Amino acid sequence: MPRTIERILVIKLSALGDFVLALAAMKKIREAHPKAHITLLTTPPFEALAKTCPYFNAVDTGGRPESFPEWMALRKRLKAMNLSRVYDLQTSAQSNRIFQLLRPGPPDWSGIAFGCSLPHRNPLRNGMHTLERQADQLMYAGIWPDAPTEPGTAPAPDLSWVLRQAPAERPVPGGVKPRPYVMFVPGGSAHRMDKRWPLEKYAELAKILYSRGFDIVIIGGPQETTLAHAIQRHTPRARDLTGRTDFGRVAILGAKAALAIGNDTGPLHLAAAAGAPTVVLFGKSSDPTLSAPRGRVAILQADNLADLSVAQVAQAANSLAPAPSARP
Repeated sequence: MPRTIERILVIKLSALGDFVLALAAMKKIREAHPKAHITLLTTPPFEALAKTCPYFNAVDTGGRPESFPEWMALRKRLKAMNLSRVYDLQTSAQSNRIFQLLRPGPPDWSGIAFGCSLPHRNPLRNGMHTLERQADQLMYAGIWPDAPTEPGTAPAPDLSWVLRQAPAERPVPGGVKPRPYVMFVPGGSAHRMDKRWPLEKYAELAKILYSRGFDIVIIGGPQETTLAHAIQRHTPRARDLTGRTDFGRVAILGAKAALAIGNDTGPLHLAAAAGAPTVVLFGKSSDPTLSAPRGRVAILQADNLADLSVAQVAQAANSLAPAPSARP
């Protein structure tokens, strides 16, 4: 008799920082179902990263259907999978609609969708950091009975599978004796400008850190090249890598960086998860107790990010990465 293969779906649609944090729960799901065929339902920006991830056998990027035919096509694909269980790590109105789409006879479903068989019933879930909240969700689903759910206790994402792809050479070109480098992430969502520290302050900080013995590397999307150029006017030797790094490359850069500094945005989460000592800047629109990256992280917060002085950020940077000339 042929062996029946367990088929599981994991849902994580956005955004990059949330996706990075969810990698910890995704790893636990794979460990709990080592022989299952696991499909990730996500969106196109995460396809390349997800396809290199060892936790999944397949990736479906159609997780945000818009038209009625797209919704019906998604339903047909999911029904054809003959799923035994779904882990909804998005837990949004969108993923709840997907659950309703699979009626009648939906698979076992871990999440908060009305009527699901494995509900996350913790009334405190909305006040938990993503890592502890998802660990708690998997505890309710029965696959992580001893899940660490106290604040700050859940394991951080493991990006070792990305870092194994890292080239042996220094990821940022340098001279005969290249200097350690600091990653700057000065951009972020174009419709959330309140989450950005003022560009002129990044430029001033770049000048200070360069004088301390660090190279400056600026990352971001192609639309953020103008930010890099503005910083370069103050620190001409700063290196502009905007538009030239995919998610995997950002992680590799982070793993080898002396420090990463930036706004509360996805690439900074990647750098922190890869091991970079990180200074992250939070305004009032985000709550670091719910979504801050974990690791060697210094969190600086102000209702108005413009109120954070360059001196404050430079001091935090120095505490995590003393100037090369000051090192023993």
